[in-house]
Amino acid sequence: MSCDAVAFSAMLWMASFNPGQGAGPMPAVAQAPAVPASVAGEPLFIDIVKRARQLKAQTEAYRAHLAKADPAGAAASLKAFDAFTGKISELAALDMKGHLTLKERGAVDDLKCILRGISQDLPEKLSAMRAATTIKAQDLALRDMAYLLNDNVEVIIAPPRPAA
Repeated sequence: MSCDAVAFSAMLWMASFNPGQGAGPMPAVAQAPAVPASVAGEPLFIDIVKRARQLKAQTEAYRAHLAKADPAGAAASLKAFDAFTGKISELAALDMKGHLTLKERGAVDDLKCILRGISQDLPEKLSAMRAATTIKAQDLALRDMAYLLNDNVEVIIAPPRPAA
C-alpha cells in the first residue's frame, strides 16, 4: 500500500471521529420509578391508623352485640353511637388532611387518592348505618364500615410502592 493511500485512509478515519459527538442517540433505558417514602411513621398518619383501629374495634363490638339478635328484627340502638359518629367525622377529616399533605408534597403514588376516597366513603358508610331498619341491614352496614376502617389502616402501614 502506498503512503498516499495510508494517509488518505487515516484522514477519512479521523474525519469520521468527533470527540464531542456520540456514536448516535443513546438508546432509551427504562428506569424503574422511584419508591415513595413511607409515611407510616409520621404523626398525622400514626394518628389516622390509631383512630381507624379503635373505630374498627368498636364497629366489631357493635356487630358482636347484634349477632345475638334476630336478623329480621328492628335495628338496634348502638351504645355511644353519637360519639362514634363524631369520631368517624374526625377520621374522615384527618384522611382528607393526609390527602392534602401528600398532594402538597407532589406525591404521585396511589395513597393520596386512596385517602381522599376513604374520607368521602366514611360518611356514606355512616349514613348506611343510620338508615338501616333491620338487624341484618345494620350488620351489613357495620361490616362495610369495618372493611373500610381496616383498609384505612392497611393502606398507610403497607410498604410504599411506585406509582402504577
